[in-house]
Amino acid sequence: MQIEYFLGYIGALFIGLILGLIGGGGSILTVPILVYLIGINPVTATAYSLFVVGTSAFVGTLKNIQKKLVDFKIATVFVIPAFVAVYLTRKYLIPAIPNQFYKLNSIIITKDIAIMMLFAILMLMASLAMIKTKTGVVKSKQQINYIVFFFQAAFIGVLTGLVGAGGGFLIIPTLMFFARISIKKAVATSLLIIAINSLIGFIGDVQNIAVDWIFLLTFTIISVIGIFIGIYLSKFINNRLLKKGFGWFVLVMGIFIITKELMSI
Repeated sequence: MQIEYFLGYIGALFIGLILGLIGGGGSILTVPILVYLIGINPVTATAYSLFVVGTSAFVGTLKNIQKKLVDFKIATVFVIPAFVAVYLTRKYLIPAIPNQFYKLNSIIITKDIAIMMLFAILMLMASLAMIKTKTGVVKSKQQINYIVFFFQAAFIGVLTGLVGAGGGFLIIPTLMFFARISIKKAVATSLLIIAINSLIGFIGDVQNIAVDWIFLLTFTIISVIGIFIGIYLSKFINNRLLKKGFGWFVLVMGIFIITKELMSI
């Protein structure tokens, strides 16, 4: 086994471990691990990430369904515009983006650099959300504004399709503030939405890229094993402190990616 793949599989275990420990966040590392450790190009890496994230979120959803934490009505309303946006983004928008994304004199920004820069920006947003670690309280039972909810869902779907991350740090606040559900239900419902969005987005990619199924399934299985290890270890670790610590780690990773991509321009 090549050293790159060995390190990649260790990364897959770490992704699952973080997901199992704090219920989210680990998927934000999938693309950097695939790109920088294994050497897969960003477009293929975001596609693979959708499969890994979707499968991992599905495993978490099964657990939450048993606990009766998933709000299926809200999930249905959210997921329809979101998964349509994800599918169309992966099927048509990503292939339509030119390889030379931007050029000004001697400065050339390629499609791969643009995707990784966008991903890094979302990493910074996710890290700040985890570092702040608000508990979140639903203060009212106001009627849902379905028009705003629809466009929020579609926007998150486009971002999910572009960068291959689950987008839980965007979905959870949307569910809390627009659907008026508790933090626990928002986290559980977001996993179902992430699973559907990611797996349908991946379907849009199957038609555009050659998939190395042996590698992808191996990577995903190792990640799922990590989830179960993380769920077990979470009984012994302070979840709030862990989430904040991981937030700082993601912040450093985001800054590293931005710096590396800027140096390659």
